[in-house]
Amino acid sequence: MDAVNGPPSFARSTNCQESHDGTQRQRFLRGGSAQVARGAGEARRVGQDPGLVALVSRGGQTHVETFGTMRHDGGAPMRRDTIFRMASTSKPLSMAAAMVLLDECRLRLDDVVDAWLPELANLRVLTRPDAPLDDTVPARRPITVRDVLTSTFGLGMDMTSLGTPIMNEIFARGLTPNLPEPMPGPDEWMRRLGELPLQYQPGERWQYQISNDLVGVLVARVTGRSFEEFLRERVFEPLGMKDTGFHVPADQIDRLPTLYAPDPATGEFLAWDEPKGGRWSRPPAFQSGGGGLVSTADDYHAYFQMLLNGGTHRGDRILSRAAVELMTTNRLTPEQQSVRHAMATDNVHISFGQGQQGGWGLGMAVRTYRSDYTPIGQFGWDGGSGTSVYADPANQLTGILLCQLGYTVPSPAHLVSDFWTTLYQSFDN
Repeated sequence: MDAVNGPPSFARSTNCQESHDGTQRQRFLRGGSAQVARGAGEARRVGQDPGLVALVSRGGQTHVETFGTMRHDGGAPMRRDTIFRMASTSKPLSMAAAMVLLDECRLRLDDVVDAWLPELANLRVLTRPDAPLDDTVPARRPITVRDVLTSTFGLGMDMTSLGTPIMNEIFARGLTPNLPEPMPGPDEWMRRLGELPLQYQPGERWQYQISNDLVGVLVARVTGRSFEEFLRERVFEPLGMKDTGFHVPADQIDRLPTLYAPDPATGEFLAWDEPKGGRWSRPPAFQSGGGGLVSTADDYHAYFQMLLNGGTHRGDRILSRAAVELMTTNRLTPEQQSVRHAMATDNVHISFGQGQQGGWGLGMAVRTYRSDYTPIGQFGWDGGSGTSVYADPANQLTGILLCQLGYTVPSPAHLVSDFWTTLYQSFDN
């Protein structure tokens, strides 16, 4: 294990090839990850991040860096098997449950959702995004499975609409995670959601978060099982993801670090969630596909490597190749995509530059243009707790950066950006 305050070293290298190409890949992994480690060490030295785990995989080789400690004030060192609150990086993984149902024809993309989500039948739509909640018109058509999976069903989080009546009511009803009070159970959550008008017509505009939580309710009602039970049977267990779920068992809670949300004015480290007695120390009432999972670097590597393999894991098929392609390529129309792009670029001062990939697949962002070091085709997402997971099909690369530092300050976003910059500048071929 790495020394807590010393220069980090690779936790493990696997399947190294003694060939020219293998040596090139190994040099890339070691060089890129070493630069990431130096950046992480500097972040910790100036008090910006207590610790992290970084995993880089390419061409059958995997390298892991661990650095720092589980708490801002010291304590146990970060380890390869540290469990993290994945926040919005839950989205790409939780979507796999819906893709299983599509593969089995238990769901179809253009099915109307009313049969499973009757709370969303016959909804009305605001006359304009900032209209009073009673200023509505009928929806032009029902909501479909496609609308839910592509985050275009008509309601969601929108930084450009903060302070409007509909956004205020979403917060007041507890429909999003990370509020002072946990989200209610799925039936009560659906009741509260179904009492609101849509902000946009179904299929009109991409919006964040609520669709991904709606996916979990949809999967549970179609299968007659809890969302976690279905995910565990069809995704987690086949991939060997033994540390992934919606809470951390009591006998493993010491592997969960404190989640910090530093004061943006003073930089003081404020604990947002403690391991023992915290929000993830017990099963939640609402299993949030949009932001509720806990997991490890190796568990997420198994999932994203399965996606890079076209849906297979060690010879076993988890998802069809067609399902993976649907998830990991842009699903937005030019109109939907232009609005999402404008929302990201116009709010870089709030997001610290995150979210500018261009396209959106199913549960994850997809690079549709090159604006930095990252190539077109990369897919994945970032989480507000300081998590970042992406895969790059062209280079057969997976990168995972995990810490537990909220985006109340820019340092986690800067660390994520520097992670990818240092990896891609290390490419020799």
